[in-house]
Amino acid sequence: MPVYTAITQLDDQRRGEVLSEALEELDPAPYGTGVFEIEDGSGLYEVTAYFEETPDAVALDLLAASHGAGGFLVSEVPDEDWVAKVRRELAPVEAGRFFVHGSHDADKVPDDRIPLLIEAAMAFGTGHHGTTLGCLKALDALATQGAMPARVADIGCGTAVLAMAAARVWPEARVMASDIDAVAVEVAEANLAANGMAGQVECLEAAGFEHAALEAAAPFDLVFANILKGPLVALAPEMAAKVAKDGHVILSGLLNEQADAVEAAYVARGFARAARDSHGEWTTLVMRRG
Repeated sequence: MPVYTAITQLDDQRRGEVLSEALEELDPAPYGTGVFEIEDGSGLYEVTAYFEETPDAVALDLLAASHGAGGFLVSEVPDEDWVAKVRRELAPVEAGRFFVHGSHDADKVPDDRIPLLIEAAMAFGTGHHGTTLGCLKALDALATQGAMPARVADIGCGTAVLAMAAARVWPEARVMASDIDAVAVEVAEANLAANGMAGQVECLEAAGFEHAALEAAAPFDLVFANILKGPLVALAPEMAAKVAKDGHVILSGLLNEQADAVEAAYVARGFARAARDSHGEWTTLVMRRG
């Protein structure tokens, strides 16, 4: 069965969310919608709807115009087993001491690596993206330097691959993982179970540090935030309040040209650069709180 996508852009997240909700009232109705910030520094948001029937082009155009968006681009997506395709194309990733793989590559784990199983169906945060790869390498470098954090938080955890990596390296640490998306929290818990780590990471639905358990656990010795430039800058004051003296934050989700602005926001809050590395078009920052 073919799938149809309808995609448009606008420059305001809230209007994008309102448009996304309005799309659900169409006939035929989409079976799913989403609003995503475009990671190119443009400040634009992409609104996408997925249909099992050809969508009503006139109704789409009217909705777009009434919400200040450009016209929808409608495309037919070929019928294909995308999970199988991803499995074929996603090779295992080595990042320092970590080996990130799907179950189809479980027999390839080297004896001297820490395996992290992330299924292809949950590809965001598998380690193939330059941001996740950079964070894993930064974690590995801190561990090699002798870091021994007692309290770790993964903010905007996605698959929780970073939280799992930290729990594997520092099994005595209290590791917490939060995400604003309830589905991501479920995915995180499923990944922990798949890795035989159920209960080793506390998974929470929260925006930033806005959860009673995170508030009570602070200050943290290490915080991951692999999100986007805007949220990272907005989080800088709270990071300063929630990270212990001499603690570290590992920041990513940044295009190379965005890194200076994020670094400056954290320097202004008492952090100093400990490391900075790029993987393709993405930068990972490690900042130490003074």
